[in-house]
Amino acid sequence: MLTSAQRTGTTVLLAEAAARRGLATAVLDGPGTVGRLAGRPVHWYGGPLAAAGIAAPLGLALLEPEDDWLARLPEEFTRRRIELTTLSEAWTLRHPAFVKPPADKSLPPAVYADGSRLPRTGERIGPDTPVLVSEPVTFAAEYRLFVLDGEVITGSRYARFGRLDPAPVTAGATGFARRLLDAVGDTLPGAVALDVGPIADPYDPAERWAVVEANLPWFAHSYAADPERVLDVVLRAAGPAAELREADRRFVRTAG
Repeated sequence: MLTSAQRTGTTVLLAEAAARRGLATAVLDGPGTVGRLAGRPVHWYGGPLAAAGIAAPLGLALLEPEDDWLARLPEEFTRRRIELTTLSEAWTLRHPAFVKPPADKSLPPAVYADGSRLPRTGERIGPDTPVLVSEPVTFAAEYRLFVLDGEVITGSRYARFGRLDPAPVTAGATGFARRLLDAVGDTLPGAVALDVGPIADPYDPAERWAVVEANLPWFAHSYAADPERVLDVVLRAAGPAAELREADRRFVRTAG
């Protein structure tokens, strides 16, 4: 397993889990690393920018949800209006909106007062940059669930009211995820990280569960999830193209 040079807590936990299985681990510390690993089966944990430079020479198939997945979901699972558009279109917004890239971090995900507050320039930022624009909501809690073949195999709470607060996953989170996956599981890769949570409504105390977003497992923090099970998802989501399952071919990240 190859990891980025940025040593996060999740990187350490996954490297330790890989070592317990007898998997060799390496850190991407320069072009020489790719040369030494070329021709060997490799799995990846790290960011999409570094991945773009190593996927082809190492024969990696990196799975990611389709850009418009969240926008295509029935509103019973999102509980807010969401659309996939371009940054140039988002610049014309005249009202507050939550704006984020579909997968990477080309611009900061945030609620912007209007389109004039969105960045105009920057690395990987341009008029055609895809963005998801959604109605602002407040999540009372947010949970990250690691999904393999349509089943939640581990997870963790990671925030409460937008503040980092890892804790064990709840039955409410996994129950909502099961309903979602039963309905639209075939629209996701076989290995994915799914963020969900109840939306806070001061006028309604009932829990209104919704999808926050779908994430790249090979670039997702594990928080309080079981690192052994997280590793299972990462290995499937970012591994040799030769081992790719037919159903996942349409979810392979393209270069760029």
